[in-house]
Amino acid sequence: MELTGAGLTCAQVHEAGLGGVRVTVSRLERARAAWATAQELTGPVYGRTTGVGANRDVPLDAPGLDLLRSHACGAGPPVEPERARAMLVVRLNQLLAGGSGVDPGVLPVLADAVNAGCTPPILTYGAIGTGDLTALATTALCLLGELPWRDEPADPPRYPLSSSDALPFISSGAATLADAAIACHRLGLLLDAAVDVAALSFTAVSASAEPLAAAVQEARPHPGQAVVAARLRGLLTGERAARLQDPYGYRAFAQVHGAAVDALGHAAAVVETDMNAATENPLIADSLAWHNGNFHSAPVALALDALRAALVQTAQLSTARLATLMNPAHTGRLPFLAAAEGGSGALILEYVAQDALAELRHLATPVTTGTAVISLGTEDHAGFATQAARYALRCAEPLEIVLACERAAAVRALNPPPPDRPLTQDLTTARQALRRV
Repeated sequence: MELTGAGLTCAQVHEAGLGGVRVTVSRLERARAAWATAQELTGPVYGRTTGVGANRDVPLDAPGLDLLRSHACGAGPPVEPERARAMLVVRLNQLLAGGSGVDPGVLPVLADAVNAGCTPPILTYGAIGTGDLTALATTALCLLGELPWRDEPADPPRYPLSSSDALPFISSGAATLADAAIACHRLGLLLDAAVDVAALSFTAVSASAEPLAAAVQEARPHPGQAVVAARLRGLLTGERAARLQDPYGYRAFAQVHGAAVDALGHAAAVVETDMNAATENPLIADSLAWHNGNFHSAPVALALDALRAALVQTAQLSTARLATLMNPAHTGRLPFLAAAEGGSGALILEYVAQDALAELRHLATPVTTGTAVISLGTEDHAGFATQAARYALRCAEPLEIVLACERAAAVRALNPPPPDRPLTQDLTTARQALRRV
């Protein structure tokens, strides 16, 4: 995978995080130009000749290495290697976009770290959406040799970062963006698989395809709705009219699930914009150092808040369809798809699905309604995109479980009912099927 500072996608970050590709760097011109400009700067430059935060007006001589040491902190469980590796890929791509003023010699060394499977020993807690300072400071100390890489080889990647490289290296939300990219990719696969699951339920209850008609979509042209309706329409054999109007789980599927698809598309676009942008403060451009707020994660946090809320909506409709699959009025079968009168059949799937749905609702709590004031009041707002990305990652499991419950019930409804038995393997099989779609 060639990194150029442009065009990096969520899918690529996911693949690189899993170690499925080797990365190479090219087009270092913008990084070299920013570094050359940084060498010619005169006057106070935040973090290069001054302290940071409330110490912004304090002149300092070569403060950078102490800045790295003071900010290399964190708490909680270690971040998984694939997430840490994805962070390295995102930061490397951002540095290639130019604007940081970092010594460009470090860029191929970062690529070497990714390809060697080296990841910094970063911990979960330590950022609030105004830059992943703790994670990137830890990474910088690994490059300097002051901290060991995780799974460090005999000849570990090293680079002698200078004081002037310190703040430019850590002025980024690369860890947050990496989590967000992985989440968008995984959730996108699940939203796609959900259409196949819905098709099984439509077939099992003889739901009408009339609400999916092209004329209906053209009357209200939301992009996601049209895409979902067309795809589901193609999976069904024809229009059915067992009932004049089906419950919302069927009749409004394209509208609700389409909104989630649109929310995902927006979130991925926002994340990809930042992964290919110079989010540096100060920004080195046009022979000057521009002090700014490009590090702030408000756009990412807002987009991920909307995405997580949309996931709850689509999962709620899945549980609604699951309820119809338990209902003889819709399936023509015994209650709960049981094999005999009075049997519980697949009833327990509703409990499992509602448990997972409750977890999704919890994870959908918006982060953008809160803030923080730190550093003696000089940093008086926070986006909390870090938490939004972390929660979006966690959403994949409960969403998959909800969809698996519906799928297991729909498959059961389309086949002769088995006698009562544990359904754990049915759910496992359904989850595996979702991952193959």
